[in-house]
Amino acid sequence: MAGEKEIVVVTGSSGFIGSAVIEKLARRFTLVGFDRETSPHPPAAAECICIDLTSDDSVEAALKRLRTGYGNRIASVIHLAAYFDLTGEANPKYEQVTVRGTERLLRGLQKFEVEQFVFASTMLVHAPGRKGEPIDEDWPLDPKLPYRESKIRTEALIREQRKSIPTVMIRPSGVYDDMCHSAFLSRQIARIYERQLVSHVYPGDLDAGQPFLHLDDLTDALLAIVQRRKDLPPKLPLLLGETETLSFDEIQREVARLIHDEDWETRAIPKALARTGAWVEGEILDEDPFIKPWMVDISDDHYELDISRARSLVGWEPKHSLRDTLPEMIEALKADPVGWYKANKLNSARVAAVAAEGKPEKKGERSEKHHAIMREHMESMRQMHFDMQWVHFLNILLGFWLATSPFVFGTFGEDTFSAAVMGMTEDRGLWEPSLRNNLTAWSDLISGLLIMGFGALSLSPLFSWAQWANTAVGVWLLFAPLIFWTPSAAVYANDTFVGALVIAFAILVPMMPGMSMEGMMDSSDMPPGWTYSPSTYLQRLPIIALGAIGFVISRVLAAYQLGHIDGVWEPFFAGDAIRNGTEFIITSDVSKAWPVADGGLGATTYMFEVLMGLMGGRARWRTMPWMVLLFGFVVVPLGVVSIYFIIIQPIVIGTYCTLCLLAALAMLIMIPYSLDELVAMGQFLVQNTRRGRPFWRSFFMGDALPGSGKDEKRPGFDVPSRQLACDAARGVTIPWTLVVSAVLGVWLMFSRLVFGTEPPMADSDHLVGALILTVAVIAMAEVARPLRFINIAFGFWLIGAPWFLLGISGIATANSVVVGLFVIGLSLPRGARSAEHYGGWDRYIF
Repeated sequence: MAGEKEIVVVTGSSGFIGSAVIEKLARRFTLVGFDRETSPHPPAAAECICIDLTSDDSVEAALKRLRTGYGNRIASVIHLAAYFDLTGEANPKYEQVTVRGTERLLRGLQKFEVEQFVFASTMLVHAPGRKGEPIDEDWPLDPKLPYRESKIRTEALIREQRKSIPTVMIRPSGVYDDMCHSAFLSRQIARIYERQLVSHVYPGDLDAGQPFLHLDDLTDALLAIVQRRKDLPPKLPLLLGETETLSFDEIQREVARLIHDEDWETRAIPKALARTGAWVEGEILDEDPFIKPWMVDISDDHYELDISRARSLVGWEPKHSLRDTLPEMIEALKADPVGWYKANKLNSARVAAVAAEGKPEKKGERSEKHHAIMREHMESMRQMHFDMQWVHFLNILLGFWLATSPFVFGTFGEDTFSAAVMGMTEDRGLWEPSLRNNLTAWSDLISGLLIMGFGALSLSPLFSWAQWANTAVGVWLLFAPLIFWTPSAAVYANDTFVGALVIAFAILVPMMPGMSMEGMMDSSDMPPGWTYSPSTYLQRLPIIALGAIGFVISRVLAAYQLGHIDGVWEPFFAGDAIRNGTEFIITSDVSKAWPVADGGLGATTYMFEVLMGLMGGRARWRTMPWMVLLFGFVVVPLGVVSIYFIIIQPIVIGTYCTLCLLAALAMLIMIPYSLDELVAMGQFLVQNTRRGRPFWRSFFMGDALPGSGKDEKRPGFDVPSRQLACDAARGVTIPWTLVVSAVLGVWLMFSRLVFGTEPPMADSDHLVGALILTVAVIAMAEVARPLRFINIAFGFWLIGAPWFLLGISGIATANSVVVGLFVIGLSLPRGARSAEHYGGWDRYIF
């Protein structure tokens, strides 16, 4: 048996209100918590007895355990457990948990000596009132929503089946505390904090409002109700809430003043528009919006409370007010946005950047301890430099090899060339092959000597610039064979791979010179608010692999353009009587518009992608922003240019190139894999600048970023192959809607072959199909998911194009209209999303 303290049973004792009730009553009573088996559990002040209110056996077992441990007398049962959701839809659990669960509990309690049964109802069981007319406990009831109806039915059931047990039906208003913990109020505050567009509109009477109730005042009321139980009427409904009702507009203005120190304008919008927006967001766009259509329907409801019954019978009235507590709420939000969002079950990733920005750094704020750490780090960097001397020796060896290669290949004196080289020379109107050979020979000789000299200087940490100089020579070597239209395949291959290796050994393998010490000392690799690092090698692996494939394909095309080979493989498309489709395209006037072999330019671009994909560590989004931006520029804009040239092939040239299509596909697939790192880099620069750090210094040298974390979930390549593939695709999901959109884009590109359409309609289908495919693939990156809406415009064009353009038959017209409708429909839903978060960018993934 328990000690001298009277027994109070609290159902739903692990919840927000239940836990506070336990803490409030613990010093005066012996507390028993009735709750589910799953966590969380009630506070330690109460013994937890597991119960399932939907099961007769479970309720019986719980009450048996209560009798065994605490006897037959119970001072009060505070029944807080109930079902609630925000859908506004009928749910069987309202009946199973709230109504029948209460009935089971009340029936079982008839065998005990229960002095009081307190049921937690809600103020909202009452019909709304009018401004200036407070409602009391006798005000009419209104069961217009499933939650309210379940409370009204349960109150009626208690009155009918209580028998000799005295009952109190408390009807509290919306509960909050100093951290908010109010689902509706917290989201209203968050919308203003994030300056969301929706925070400026309201689908109801701006002067309407509902009262609130501080958690401490609610627990004070429950304590008083239990203590005065013997003096209360046997059937007592009791309204609990603050007597001041702030209107929606008043709360908007006060919150905005406290957060942004500005006057906040809120405009009323038609309910039909708001309901439509909520429906579209939830049903069409696959979002999970907080605002539901039923909330729009009750947006005009106004409540003011008359709490005179609580004053007279319980001696209670609220000590807090929402108006006075709002400053504390907002102060807590400003002090720790991430913690506040988490406490209120909001997406904390959207405000994680605020913690990273912090306060602007003041000049001279560095401590002596910091300087000591910096000196130690600089010494370790110096030691690392000497440990990596071998890379500079290798560059010296590569320079020696390059300088002597003209004599090995005989390029200085060669005067006999293949028919392909001579034909290409005449076709392009180039200098004589022997002159071009001599120019590449001198280029190799001079470049080799420079590499040797810069490699030697790089051995000393005093000449870190020499590493960048060797990088520049390596870049020149990648372009030199194209600029001089080298007649020698050996020279082209030699320059390409020596240039790539020199770049790798100059800045890729050793520590890149000029990086910020603070950035290197910071071990974090996960941006604030993110759930993973977007710069791991696993994240870059698809881009590196696709870049290597693109390089090999483009290298073959360049070999034909330079006259190194006599033909190119083409299995599908015809060109003219002499050349197949691929050969026809890469020797067309469009190709000749470039001053160099465009296939070779593509090969060089892919080589840069591979090298930049390999460069830097897991935190390069903040340690090497310039590299990430350059990498993104090579992948994204140049990828779009590559796709553009694929688009114009049948329109301008009249055929396709299989190898070009494969290379462009590789480039297109790279784009979604690269976008998350670009977003992280952009966020870093914004956040770092806002905390007072120099923009350009951070851009070129990197920096540390407070608030960053470590991606501990993915250690690297030492995971099963299936997990490896999943980790490499973090930030990229493939919703079926986008897959089908991409397939429809491909179908349109080749529809002319099926329906026999003629330009301009055939060209329109090809152009729009390629664009739909491009947008769909790019939108598979979650950070770029909103781009799918662009396809809606293309869908409308497909519907209207047959009526404006010539060259189309009846069945092709139907095809265009149907495909257009499908593209529009498929572009509306957001599609499946992963569990990843992207900091403040989360708000743009809709």
